[in-house]
Amino acid sequence: MPLCLARGGCCMSPLSAQSLRGDIFGGLTAAVVALPLALAFGVASGAGAVAGLWGAIAVGFFAAVFGGTRAQVSGPTGPMTVVMGAVVAQYSHNLAEAFTIVMLGGLLQIGFGMARLGRFVSYTPYSVVSGFMSGIGVIIILIQTMPFFGLPPAPGGPLGAIAAWPAIPATLNAEALAIGIASLFVMIAWPRNAGRLVPAPLAALAVGLLMGLVALGGAPVIGEVPRGLPHLVTPVIVVEDLPQVLQAALVLALLGSIDSLLTSLVADSITRTRHHSDRELIGQGIGNLAAGLIGGLPGAGATMRTVVNVRAGGTTPLSGALHALVLLALALGLGPLAERVPHAALAGILLKVGWDIIDWGYLRRLRHAPRDKVAVMLITLGLTVFVDLITAVAVGLIVAGFATARWMEVEEMKGVEAIALPSPGVGPLSTETEAALSGSSGAVQLIRLRGRFSYASARQLTRSLARAVTGTRAVVFDFTEAAHIDTSAAMAIEELVLAAREAGAVCHVAALSGTAQATLSGLGVLDAVGARRVHADRASAVAAALAEMEGRAPA
Repeated sequence: MPLCLARGGCCMSPLSAQSLRGDIFGGLTAAVVALPLALAFGVASGAGAVAGLWGAIAVGFFAAVFGGTRAQVSGPTGPMTVVMGAVVAQYSHNLAEAFTIVMLGGLLQIGFGMARLGRFVSYTPYSVVSGFMSGIGVIIILIQTMPFFGLPPAPGGPLGAIAAWPAIPATLNAEALAIGIASLFVMIAWPRNAGRLVPAPLAALAVGLLMGLVALGGAPVIGEVPRGLPHLVTPVIVVEDLPQVLQAALVLALLGSIDSLLTSLVADSITRTRHHSDRELIGQGIGNLAAGLIGGLPGAGATMRTVVNVRAGGTTPLSGALHALVLLALALGLGPLAERVPHAALAGILLKVGWDIIDWGYLRRLRHAPRDKVAVMLITLGLTVFVDLITAVAVGLIVAGFATARWMEVEEMKGVEAIALPSPGVGPLSTETEAALSGSSGAVQLIRLRGRFSYASARQLTRSLARAVTGTRAVVFDFTEAAHIDTSAAMAIEELVLAAREAGAVCHVAALSGTAQATLSGLGVLDAVGARRVHADRASAVAAALAEMEGRAPA
């Protein structure tokens, strides 16, 4: 009888012998890839190599069991490590507070999932995501330059690393540099076919470790690694630090959510399945909560490990959970060997990881991409590297919003047309109305509104139509082809109606329906027009406007 893997109270597809075998191969292969990266990310964060391992175990297991992407493998990632590195640097005097931030970030992710916010992550503009991820890649490269040359990491983040570069020639460790170059070379030149058996990060780690053990013992190494099961971290929050703690937790939660759901989309594309975004956020949140409790790094869906898992045969959450259990077994017996790993070997691995995170595909298209989107991408990238991550995302989203609003304004204003009647091409009018218009000499202004109108075009709407509605005796607002009008656009229309009335013109409304009618009625905009001047179609409205101009009561 086939096994059945339960998740979220429902039964997933049955596990056949073939899929079980694929999950075992996928989990083992993903663990082999994850091991050197977990060690490297742990060292890069400042929390230690073992923190990277425990983070990979906790997030990898719980995100697989409770998440919503079948074949996803989770663990520490470059972006999450950069954020955690800043947290560890700020709270180096009290690491319990740093891991409390990881727990809070996990709780926020659980809240995002329960509030069904997962679908909104996909609304993040690509230019913001591209700039942010490229900035993360640049940061990883900059902060790994000092360990690559056998020197301790420079304080002050990317700018601190750049400031320390002039001292490199006089102080570098030649043995560490040789190990770093060899590890980086393996990462770059490792054959793709060989990577199916031995992944490039593991090969680079092995080469660097052997060089350090056999010939180049003078290179700085990881050093003592705690052994055995981790100790539980008691959450600690200092009231004075609460605003900064919540801000850092929010950054971790948002970044982890975006990172994971983007990886889920990649997993969907190669497995031809569909992930459950809200459940994925809950699973990632549980994983990060567990990671913080055992002193591990926060994590997210890891693209490279997920792709490796799928290509090795992993198709269900069992593969992700198995990858974490394999890492647990390694963590309990790996201490003596991990202590001898040179920092330069890990730096060589991370330099290639940082290079791969940079969105080179988009950068190559910058010359042909829209200028406003390029500006958003470069602003986000610059702020990510030289200011901080939350500022980069916030400003990137704001600037992207402005760029989108400008585009929306141009597109929406294409649906605005002011016609002085009589004029050809205004659409079908009754024979009687056409006859009545023949002697009007443009006394009636027909304002045709087609499509949708929003806050983006509201100001331009009043500017472009101000002269048309104040320089005539009657105005007909034609909503025959208006699909949607939001609050801002409705208030702009009211402003036009009031301006026309002050100029002595009468206003009529034609063919109002749907959401446009609901918005204008709900906001009381039609009160300024009057119920007798709201008509079912354009012809009736024009005829009524002409009749009122001649002194007859409106229809």
